[in-house]
Amino acid sequence: MQPSADWWRSAVIYQIYPRSFADSDGDGMGDLPGITARLGSLRDLGVDAVWLSPFYPSPQADAGYDVADYRDVDPLFGRLADADKLIAEAHGLGLRVLVDLVPNHTSRAHAWFQAALAAPPGSPARQRYLFRDGRGPGGDEPPNSWPSVFGGPAWERVVGPDGKPEQWYLHLFDVSQPDLNWADQAVRDEFVDVLRFWLDRGVDGFRVDVAHGLIKQADLADWHYPNAILGGLGHEGPPPPMWDQEGVHEIYREWRAVLDEYPGERILVAEAWVQPAERLARYVRPDEMHQAFNFEYLEAPWAPGALRTVISGSLAANGAVGAPTTWVLSNHDVVRHVTRLGYPVGEARRHGIGAEDPQPDAGLGLRRGRAATLQMLALPGSAYLYQGEELGLPEDTRMPDDVRQDPAWFRSGHTEKGRDGCRVPIPWEADAPSYGFGPSDASWLPQPGVWAEFALDRQRGVPGSTYELYRSALRLRRELALGTGTLTWVDSPGDVLAFRTGDVLVLTNFGAAPAELPPGARVLLSSEPLTADGRVPQDVTVWVR
Repeated sequence: MQPSADWWRSAVIYQIYPRSFADSDGDGMGDLPGITARLGSLRDLGVDAVWLSPFYPSPQADAGYDVADYRDVDPLFGRLADADKLIAEAHGLGLRVLVDLVPNHTSRAHAWFQAALAAPPGSPARQRYLFRDGRGPGGDEPPNSWPSVFGGPAWERVVGPDGKPEQWYLHLFDVSQPDLNWADQAVRDEFVDVLRFWLDRGVDGFRVDVAHGLIKQADLADWHYPNAILGGLGHEGPPPPMWDQEGVHEIYREWRAVLDEYPGERILVAEAWVQPAERLARYVRPDEMHQAFNFEYLEAPWAPGALRTVISGSLAANGAVGAPTTWVLSNHDVVRHVTRLGYPVGEARRHGIGAEDPQPDAGLGLRRGRAATLQMLALPGSAYLYQGEELGLPEDTRMPDDVRQDPAWFRSGHTEKGRDGCRVPIPWEADAPSYGFGPSDASWLPQPGVWAEFALDRQRGVPGSTYELYRSALRLRRELALGTGTLTWVDSPGDVLAFRTGDVLVLTNFGAAPAELPPGARVLLSSEPLTADGRVPQDVTVWVR
């Protein structure tokens, strides 16, 4: 792998959800050897790097985001030697490797938390977490009114060695995920050491989970609004006391200094649900993180005015701090974009879909999804792809409720379907067991029968397939240096969004009437065929010269 200065400014990075990517041993759970065996496919697709969701030892209460040991590999996924081999194989193919870091909380099974439970209130072991006395008579009420993101209260009471109830601990997510206390120096020192452990093993960077949540307002003031981290902060009211506190920036400046000691442009990527764009841009100032996911773009409705506003605002805010914008349409926490876009424009984003819910227009969603992807991949900056989107893979919207595993499904009292629908193991071969996910029929979540039509071997080499559209887009993006271009808006009718980057015109038609291309324009790529007279149909993006 050749070094490249600022590679991250325009990189296309592919998210691997390890349990659902490739299973090497037939137990129904994806694993690191399975990923390693499929890395050549990602090189052939044309991405620059991969990001792996957590593979650390964990009770798997939240699919590995409840980490029990940050310096090892869960036996579900392999061994530490398998991680070393994956990193080496990826580098040999010219792919960089990012791993997930989960610093807001640990698992309840982490040695630190077990020590905290055994220690008395006020002890150094408890200082690593956010333990507090309860309110009301006998301390029977939670220390404050904060809700968990997954539903229910964000506090759990513990029982002392004598069997009597005592203090409460904060868990902004599942009860199995106690929040760390980042005011404690031991916590800060530990994570610097974790960074070095993986940097020394050759990883090229870290995607930082809940990057805006590490520091809480010191007084833990009450909060009477929904705790909607995965839906943006759309409430009215004061800034939330658990998100986007000033102190997080000091942590990331320290981490950036650590990464800068290592060769090869190692990077930090923020998962920060922060609005407006100007506040998000503070995470990517020159001495902090390199990238921050643009969730405002992910959540924007399929409408030219809304998208232009988000794109312009994002580029301006990040440009003011000298950072690229990091575009994303799908990930392991949201309904896949080809399914989201199959609903009427302007509907609130759903947090999971079940068989009894209104179903999307699958054809419309795929058409819009392909157009949205071509638009995104032409924008200056970096872009993230979520495994399976290159196949046009939809959400599993008819998953039986009795197989769901997301804690959000349980903690919401079965009112939110949760995120399992976007996490189903992906199809590689239409006629193989588990569609080529593994050597057996086993699959930790059931795969729908329609997976066969989306399988890679049904699309590779087929003109017009979603897979070949992605391959062509990634090749042209690289050849035309679109990721390092400068965007200039082109005046267009109200139902058309058009911009130039270099000598490439990118046009998306949102209206029912076909849109005209400039005279003599040469089509480089189109998300769907043009009309017989060379115009752009509705819900189509085209790149032309």
